[in-house]
Amino acid sequence: MLRTVYKIPNLNRRFVQFIVVAALFSGLGWLYLSSYGAPEHLHLPHLGSHKDPGSTSDFNKDASHPPGPENDAHPIDTLSRTAETELNILLAKETREISDAASAYRTRRGRHPPPGFDAWFAFAHKNNALIVEDFFDQIYHDLNPFWGLEAAVIRRQAKGFEHVISVRKGNVTWRSDHDRVWMQLWSDMVKGIGEESLPDVDLAINVMDESRLVVPWDEIDGYMKAENASRGFTPTSEVIAKCTGIAALDAEEHAGLFDPEWIPHGPYWALAREGCPPDSLARKMPVTTDFSGAPPLPTEYPEHSYRGYVRNWTLAKSPCDLPNLQGLHGSFVEPISISTSKRLFPLFGGSKLPMNNEILLPAAMYWTSDPFYSGGESVHGGPWAQKQDKLIWRGAASGGRNRRENWTRFQRHRFVSMMNGTSVKLAETSNRPPPNFELPGYSYYGLAAPRNGYLGDWVATFADAAFVHLLCFPDEGEAGKCAYDEQYFSLAAETPMQEQYNSKYLPDVDGNSFSGRYRGFLRSTSLPMKATVYSEWHDARLVAWKHFVPMDNTFVDVYGLMQYFLGFGGKGAHDDVAARIAREGREWAERVLRREDMLVYVYRLLLEYARICDDERHRLGWVGDLV
Repeated sequence: MLRTVYKIPNLNRRFVQFIVVAALFSGLGWLYLSSYGAPEHLHLPHLGSHKDPGSTSDFNKDASHPPGPENDAHPIDTLSRTAETELNILLAKETREISDAASAYRTRRGRHPPPGFDAWFAFAHKNNALIVEDFFDQIYHDLNPFWGLEAAVIRRQAKGFEHVISVRKGNVTWRSDHDRVWMQLWSDMVKGIGEESLPDVDLAINVMDESRLVVPWDEIDGYMKAENASRGFTPTSEVIAKCTGIAALDAEEHAGLFDPEWIPHGPYWALAREGCPPDSLARKMPVTTDFSGAPPLPTEYPEHSYRGYVRNWTLAKSPCDLPNLQGLHGSFVEPISISTSKRLFPLFGGSKLPMNNEILLPAAMYWTSDPFYSGGESVHGGPWAQKQDKLIWRGAASGGRNRRENWTRFQRHRFVSMMNGTSVKLAETSNRPPPNFELPGYSYYGLAAPRNGYLGDWVATFADAAFVHLLCFPDEGEAGKCAYDEQYFSLAAETPMQEQYNSKYLPDVDGNSFSGRYRGFLRSTSLPMKATVYSEWHDARLVAWKHFVPMDNTFVDVYGLMQYFLGFGGKGAHDDVAARIAREGREWAERVLRREDMLVYVYRLLLEYARICDDERHRLGWVGDLV
């Protein structure tokens, strides 16, 4: 009797546009693998593990005869065209009316939107936000497992945590062990939504750089099955339109602190890989404990690449699928801190590894007005034509605790060494191999400089990468130097972001976790080149090769990237492609990575989180478009 009332509305003309666009570009299907739905398919249990169709061992090894019609095109040209298609498919899903947005929600999420969805849509519309349902996939990747926990358990865990942002009747407060700038920034971010719109919630906050939750995959699989079983469309006459609140929780006395049962020791890889599927390579490969010597770099093209270059951004930063990362990244070699829990509880943070279980907020660093991370709100660099044909990188030797025994395995050390003309030239002319990278052969990536013995000389013409502090452990040297690696690195003075924007190429490499400079780079007139293993709130909004240039975490592709953009010997430069990606990335960032867009994301996140924390969550929803 009520079936026709609450069935999913028509899919609207934009869904039809999506089908048409997808069909038009089906010829590129062998290469295209969208990163937008990827978080829901990569490692989430019960939904299946990620596969990369079209990637075979022969395909990765053979530089001269890849499959497909683009044999004669440079792989970056092909990847760039595919990125254009990917963005067009995404834009075809934009919704401008609340009925269309609600329809897209029900189609993608399998339930009614949460209470307050109409107010959220009005807020997004007022702030000129681009509304594409896919943009919010990370929220559901993060929250869906909590449908497997009782709402009362989630509420008590959150309120009992030691670092908490609380909302009560629109009033936002926070509690921590001492003054913490990130707590204040996140609190201000929540306040920015407006007190009349905020549901009553408690947000437990991760104040560490490192990710902290790794719930075993089998356990998350069970929670995901519970979430899947909970989906459905409650009859409109039975839907509850307002959360019942958490007054009963506040009335409880002596609830006490929540104990996540922290594990204070590693090795971290042994803990992290428990969050990977049982059949993943990470679970099958032995745990490495000896990190001395050179890193395990590939002798051929990176796994899953397209003729050596990143073609699936989600897969390229997945430790579950690329277990060699345990010996190539400081997060796994030796983090600064280890404080890990295997218990699922609602811990919010600014970034996480793909196998972690935190709930992502826009990073506090992206909310601050501190020019250290962005160069300021108004300074983003001058015109492309006036920039230097240079690559610049400055930073500390962070990424974990580097020691005499393990520094050769750290990602920032490797990148700086590979972008230093002197160290590369020494590797070319010495009988001793470099300690933390390998010289490339010219047969891969078609490199001209190694063929002529000029790689170091060529790198010196464009690269300016240097540490400002070596952060050795224990502190063995003076003024930021280290006795064990100071012979390989010369320290440089800090270079303000405004000055870095005078160079065309801005590589961005993980530190102790994600890099807080990324949003600033994207908003600049320079070209961001990104390597990371961390997930952030905005991942579903950015298209690799359209808005930024992805790098493999081994950096074996970096010379090929720079030769493509700069050319060699005055030939083969693609400065126009670099300029286009830089321009389109900046324009896109000003559409979808604004402070207003962060508020729209957090507002949606809080509505969904409030529903999950409510005892009536299975009946809560918004059905204003159906009544």
